[in-house]
Amino acid sequence: MSTDTVETIGLPAAAAVPGRLRAWGAQAVQGFMTHVLPPLLILGVLLIIWQMLGSRPGASLPAPSKVVQDTWELIAHPFYDRGGNDVGIAWQLLASLKRVAYGYSLAVVVGVSLGVLVGQSTWALRGLDPLFQVLRTVPPLAWLPISLAGFRDGHPSAIFVIFITSIWPIIINTSIGIRNIPEDYRNVAKVIRLNGVEYFGKIMLPAAAPFIFSGLRIGVGLSWLAIIAAEMLIGGVGIGFFIWDAWNSSRISDIILALVYVGLIGFTLDRIVAFIGRKVTRGTSAS
Repeated sequence: MSTDTVETIGLPAAAAVPGRLRAWGAQAVQGFMTHVLPPLLILGVLLIIWQMLGSRPGASLPAPSKVVQDTWELIAHPFYDRGGNDVGIAWQLLASLKRVAYGYSLAVVVGVSLGVLVGQSTWALRGLDPLFQVLRTVPPLAWLPISLAGFRDGHPSAIFVIFITSIWPIIINTSIGIRNIPEDYRNVAKVIRLNGVEYFGKIMLPAAAPFIFSGLRIGVGLSWLAIIAAEMLIGGVGIGFFIWDAWNSSRISDIILALVYVGLIGFTLDRIVAFIGRKVTRGTSAS
């Protein structure tokens, strides 16, 4: 092939590069204007209002600038460790996330299993669903004294509170998803003679996955809420205890900073579960 032919073939591809770049740039600008700019504007307005209210004489809460000034050491050095409970806010958050990981993982395994059982078996539905409906209305902190009495230790007690709080939406949503599997799917499974394991993996879980992940998203949010409340009472290292200790020491700016981190992490956990759900369900689950 001659040099002229190569150059002729290469010209369209080379000429298409600026066009692709312009298209990507336009998509990026549109995404920024649609998804990023509106919350940034709202946040900016709220911060300005907060700054104005917090800067007034006799204001009960510090202004954002005062919060940053008071908590700069925590922001700049989140991983310091002076021993005992005197550790940076990053270690406090990691301790809470570790408890959430244990409790939520147990809730996922047990909740999906019970949800499948209740969804598949009419007998199990009639026997267990009323019990689930009653237990799910018990507030998370009401379980803490029982768990402390049973485990006699704050760490497993907090994990149990997370587990018992987050399991109910997982069970309920999984059972609804199983019961709503189209009858055609069940008939196809009978025609091709799928065994129990194949039916579970190829029919049941894919069909019920959007419902399951809806429950998982609710559950992870409840897990994060439960651990914050539980740690305020059990003490030790954790963001919940950090907030309670800051209140007892009248460090309002520390509390506000902790709440910002708590909100951001809660949002991130929800987005992670939603992202996994979209991948597993190929975009059919709610985002």
